[in-house]
Amino acid sequence: MPANSFESAYLGTPPWDIGRPQPAIVRLAETGQIKGSVLDVGCGTGENVLYLAEHGYAAAGVDGAPTAIKKARAKAKRRGLSVSFEVGDALDLPTPQRHFDTLIDTGLFHVFSDDERPRFRESLGRVVRSGGTYFLMCFSDQQPGDWGPRRVTQAEIRAVFGDGWRVNSIEPSVFETNLGDAQAWLATISRS
Repeated sequence: MPANSFESAYLGTPPWDIGRPQPAIVRLAETGQIKGSVLDVGCGTGENVLYLAEHGYAAAGVDGAPTAIKKARAKAKRRGLSVSFEVGDALDLPTPQRHFDTLIDTGLFHVFSDDERPRFRESLGRVVRSGGTYFLMCFSDQQPGDWGPRRVTQAEIRAVFGDGWRVNSIEPSVFETNLGDAQAWLATISRS
């Protein structure tokens, strides 16, 4: 899927842009599971990043949709937050000068094809430090119906993150969307 596939969605308000951070990310921060410097991969209009920055984290976001990044930067300016938002391809993230301690992904992994998933894993591996944590939140195969993105099984997550990574846990979670709640998996994955 091209990096800019979601550009047109951000000309309006996409279902996943709820105007606040995902509650699962808030809980991870409140319980101290998110640590150090944070990169939100597929950050959209930046609500997760902005929440983390407001709570003292060095947080940054990257997204393939220029309009989403423009909106995220405007929100940061209005809120008086110094946050880095960059347009970039999650399948080809550049190696940073300093690696991130934590990566978060709320709704990106499930858009990738089977062939793209290894590229995504390798891209993430370039930006997170050894021992760092990746929190992956994706649509679950437990979600009934056929609206929304591709459903993901726990086995798929484990298969993609077997080499150079350790899947610590996969727990049921919920995506809040403008169309109602959706069943999700929240995986905690460490970089070896």
